[in-house]
Amino acid sequence: MRRRPIFTVFFSLILTLATYGEKREIHILSANDMHATLEVFPQLAALIDSLRTADPSLLVFSAGDNRTGNPLNDKYEIPAYPMVALMNQVGFNASTLGNHEFDVHSLSRLVGLSNFRYICSNVFPSDTVGIQLVPCQVFDVEGLKVGVLGAIQLSPQGIPSTHPDNVRGIRFTNPLETINEYEWLSHECDVTILLSHLGYEEDKTVAASCPWLDMIIGGHTHTQLTESEPLHNGVLITQNKNKFGRVTYTTLTLENGEIIDKRAEYIEVRNYPKRNPLIEAMVNHFSDNAEFKRVIGVAETPFKEREELGCMVSDAFREKFNADIAIENPGGVRIDSLRAGDISVLDVLKMDPFDNHAVILNLTGYELVEMMLTYCHNSIFSFPFVSGMRCDITLDPLNEKKIQSVTLLTPNGKKMNMKRKYRVATNNYIPATSKVPEGAAQLMKELTTDIIMEFISKHGSVNYQGVQRLRIK
Repeated sequence: MRRRPIFTVFFSLILTLATYGEKREIHILSANDMHATLEVFPQLAALIDSLRTADPSLLVFSAGDNRTGNPLNDKYEIPAYPMVALMNQVGFNASTLGNHEFDVHSLSRLVGLSNFRYICSNVFPSDTVGIQLVPCQVFDVEGLKVGVLGAIQLSPQGIPSTHPDNVRGIRFTNPLETINEYEWLSHECDVTILLSHLGYEEDKTVAASCPWLDMIIGGHTHTQLTESEPLHNGVLITQNKNKFGRVTYTTLTLENGEIIDKRAEYIEVRNYPKRNPLIEAMVNHFSDNAEFKRVIGVAETPFKEREELGCMVSDAFREKFNADIAIENPGGVRIDSLRAGDISVLDVLKMDPFDNHAVILNLTGYELVEMMLTYCHNSIFSFPFVSGMRCDITLDPLNEKKIQSVTLLTPNGKKMNMKRKYRVATNNYIPATSKVPEGAAQLMKELTTDIIMEFISKHGSVNYQGVQRLRIK
C-alpha cells in the first residue's frame, strides 16, 4: 500500500484542527405544507437567491405536502409537475413525504422528475409501486456532515391521511419506533435533523424520546411557531402555517464540533420585496388555463366560515341524488372562505381538489352516527358537515376536543327516527375511512367537483351566509 508523505499527513492534521476550533454556521431555509401555492414562488426564489449569495452552502428543505390545493398544479398533464419544476429550479435539497403527496397516482413519476431526494424512513413501497425513497441522507456543508432523516404521520388506520386506494402496495411503520432506529446517524454526523410530517404535538413527543436529534423541521398541523418557541428537550422544533404562512431561516452555530446555538427566524415570504423573473415566467406559464377562469355562478354574500362551504357542498350532493341526507368531511373542503361575486371553475377545484366520486348509502340513523363518529374518531374538529338534518353535539366534559354523543334532528328541530333507513349521499373517502355495513356503499360515476359546479350553475347564485347545522352543546 502506498503511504502518504509524512508532511502531507501533518499538514492535513493541522488544517483539521484549525477548522475544528473555529465557529461554524449552517444555514437552512425550510417550508412546510406549501400545497402548490405557485404564486409565491417568485418571492421565495428571490429570497433564496439572496440567502445563497451570503452563503452558497444554504440548505433548502420541505417538510411535505408540496401538492394539493391548487388545480393549476394538481390538474396538470402530469399531476403536480409544476411544483416539482419550480422546486427544481429554486434548488430544494430534499423533501419528506406528506400525506397529500399520495393524493393521486403520479408520485412515482414526480420522484423521477425531481432533482432532489424524497427522504422518509417509515414508508416502504413495493417494487411494483415504483417510488424511490431514501430513509436518510447526509449533506456535506463545507466539511460538516448534516444528517437528515424523514418521517410521515399515520392515521389510526395505519396509513397517512389519504384515500386507502392511494397507498396500495406500500407498507408503513410506526414513525417514533422507526426514528429511534436511526440514532446511529447522530454519531456519524455533526448535525442531525428530522424532516417531519408528523404534526406539532407528535414532534414534541419525538423530541422527548430522541434528544440525539438537534432539530425537527415540522409540518402537517400548520402550526405557526415563533422565535420565542423554547427548545424541547434540547431539540429545536420549527413549523409554519400552510400555504407559505411563513418560511423558516435557521442558523446552527458549531464550535469544537458541538452545536452551541440554535436560532430560527420566521420570514413572511409573501411580503418579500423582490421577485425572481425566471420563476415568475414559469408560474405565469403554469397558470395559463382559460377553462379554469370560466364563471359558473355568483356568491351573493361571502363565505366566511368553512361550515358555510361544507353546507353548500353537501346540499349539492343531496339535490343531485334526491337523497334524504348528505355529508361532507371538513378535510374535503380545502379553502377556508370564498369572496362574494363570481365563482369560477378554479374556485370549485380549489374547494374540492381530490377527484373523489360520489357514493350513495342506505343507513339507519344509528349507522349514520356510527359512520360519522368513526370517520372523525370522535374529534369535534373532523366532524362532517351535513345537509337534510341538523346535529346537536355534546362534548366530553373531561376532553373538550372529543365528542361524547350526537343527536340527529330534522331541519325543523325534531328528533330523527334512528331506526329508519335513510338515503345518504357523500364522497367515497368517508365510507373508505369509517365503519359502514359491508356492501352499503354504492359508488356513483359522478365526480364531486362536477356535482358542485352543476349545483352552482343550476341555481345561478348562492347565499349561505350564517348557515350553521352543527350545534355544540
